[in-house]
Amino acid sequence: MSKILYFDCLSGISGDMTIGALLDLGIDQELFLEELNKIGIDGYELEIKKGQKNGITGTDFDVIIKNHHHHNHSESNHREHNHQHQHSDNHTHEHSHHHHHEHRNLADIEEIIDDSGLKASVKDLSKSIFRLVAKAEAKIHNKSIVEVHFHEVGAIDSIVDIVGVAICIDLLEVDEIYSSPLHLGTGFVKCAHGNIPVPAPATLEILEGVPVYSKGIESELVTPTGAAIIKTLAKEFKPLPEINIEKVGYGLGKKDLEVTNVLRVVLGKKKVKRI
Repeated sequence: MSKILYFDCLSGISGDMTIGALLDLGIDQELFLEELNKIGIDGYELEIKKGQKNGITGTDFDVIIKNHHHHNHSESNHREHNHQHQHSDNHTHEHSHHHHHEHRNLADIEEIIDDSGLKASVKDLSKSIFRLVAKAEAKIHNKSIVEVHFHEVGAIDSIVDIVGVAICIDLLEVDEIYSSPLHLGTGFVKCAHGNIPVPAPATLEILEGVPVYSKGIESELVTPTGAAIIKTLAKEFKPLPEINIEKVGYGLGKKDLEVTNVLRVVLGKKKVKRI
């Protein structure tokens, strides 16, 4: 029997939704957090809690950056701007994506990953995902891959999201990963360069060769990080293959949309055909 993981991207995909969904399958959270700490970066807190979207219970994963400045960009889609947090320094702020203005390039990020205590397989998967984003951003901004500075990706939250996903995949020990076609969304989103169309140019660049569709929902459903994660992981984009279902997990998005804003993952086994 081979172990299959299927991503049902009915409301798109982002880094935080992916981790939420994978943790929701029952991954040992203590073990996950222990691995994540091996990245060796600080300046953030995690909030992992159960919640609901349209009556469906799932896991909400959030990276909260400490001592941040306000900074909106294309990953802020799934992290809703209007739920407020009280912090110990006693100012309430909107919970958009918070960033230090630390601009890192791909080499900086790869160095953080390489110097960490993570497993080799987790390092490799994390770097593959980051490279895909860097390549797309380089093409969009007409720069070489070494010149791209990630205001979109280099901040702590993206490192946590991408490495966190790689850790979850490692802990699940699956044989094959598939995904549904991706639901993209439409409209415009604010980023460091001003208002850009949804899907973001980098997202479309990453998704070359991937089946996508849009139902006219005005929201960024697939983020560049989400696109890079699923493009790297999925062997094929197709309807749910024939499997015996074992577990289902739901990762909650941060917005309330016309569709249920969850990422659904299905874990199951399929019979291996004998020749």
